[in-house]
Amino acid sequence: MSTSLLYHAFGLRGYQYVRTHFLEGEVVFAIEAKPDQLYCAACGSGDVVKRGRTVRCFRAIPIGHRPTSLLLPVQRLGCRYCGVVRQMRLGFAEPQRSYTRSFERYALELSRRMTIKDVAAQLRVGWDVIKDIQMRDLQHRFARPRLQGLRIIAVDEIAVAKGHRYLTLVVDLATRVVVFVGDGKGADALDPFWPRLRRSRAAVQAVAIDLSAAYILAVGGHLSHAVLIYDHFHIVKLFNDKLSSLRRELHHQASTDKDKKVLKGTRWLLLKNPENLDPHKNEQQRLDEALKLNKPLATAYYPKEDLRQLWSQRNKKTAERFLDGWMARAQASEIGMLERFAETLDRHRRGILAYYDHPISTGPLEGINNKIKTLKRQAYGFRDLEFFKLKILALHESRQELVG
Repeated sequence: MSTSLLYHAFGLRGYQYVRTHFLEGEVVFAIEAKPDQLYCAACGSGDVVKRGRTVRCFRAIPIGHRPTSLLLPVQRLGCRYCGVVRQMRLGFAEPQRSYTRSFERYALELSRRMTIKDVAAQLRVGWDVIKDIQMRDLQHRFARPRLQGLRIIAVDEIAVAKGHRYLTLVVDLATRVVVFVGDGKGADALDPFWPRLRRSRAAVQAVAIDLSAAYILAVGGHLSHAVLIYDHFHIVKLFNDKLSSLRRELHHQASTDKDKKVLKGTRWLLLKNPENLDPHKNEQQRLDEALKLNKPLATAYYPKEDLRQLWSQRNKKTAERFLDGWMARAQASEIGMLERFAETLDRHRRGILAYYDHPISTGPLEGINNKIKTLKRQAYGFRDLEFFKLKILALHESRQELVG
């Protein structure tokens, strides 16, 4: 094998080929540094003396299906200029790594299409080697996302494991990129984010959040000039939760078994949008029957459909009149659930109507959450939380494809 092949195939410069070994299906190339390429690793001086050597083996890009390694006597050099004694600097591998840079790039390329376990099996190395390669690459590129250009962001938490384990995400809504992942949920999870945001001098104009009091206080305290927009998906979901609780309460209060049976089968029908009711299963008919039998349930159900229209008005002024009318009808319903929900909307009306100034929501976070679920399924879960957080920060580079 020629020395030029070492350079073009393995990216080795300043080394010369010695011999080839074949050991148990593995190809091992013995190489050595050229005498005129010995320099001090500290100051770069060529005035050095040899002080012994250590033979090291580096995993290289495979040849066909055969694993390939480079066997190199790493020279220990004493510098006459600066007096330091160190091992020679290797141009083809990172310090304290047992593989070449070209092997690392090849493993990362395979990782775009394969799992860690599959890449490790393909390259015949331990899975921890591939994970270490991915971890260092992710840390280099995504550990400190750039925040300078942030203008509109969304904040929300996601469940990542059983036992009420959460992560808090901050997403740049302009680019759909996750710029921060915090441990847990609530205001404390955002504590590391605020100093970085201040240092970046980003001029955040609007923030989409849910009705969580902790997020409202945290965002309002650190971004006093930003407009808070309360996410309409969360508001509708909150109303659905209240409606489901009312149905459960009415089910317990039902006096006959027939009424209980009708109410028991309507939970998901109440939560579905009317256009999604399945005609083949007579879902609309079953829902109408339940609403006829129970007046309080019907009184609470129809405002739910009206509430969805709040975010499709012509302008902010029209939306404000619509909201006032909705709250007035809820207060006159004499149903405690509707009255309390109207009070909730009144307390947050400014952030609800701010949607017409900045029409944003936490909706993109739902798509990101689906990607995270796919990521977890592919990996059968993550035991290393820091590795998982880096994977989330890199989600915008991933591509989920349908195969078959």
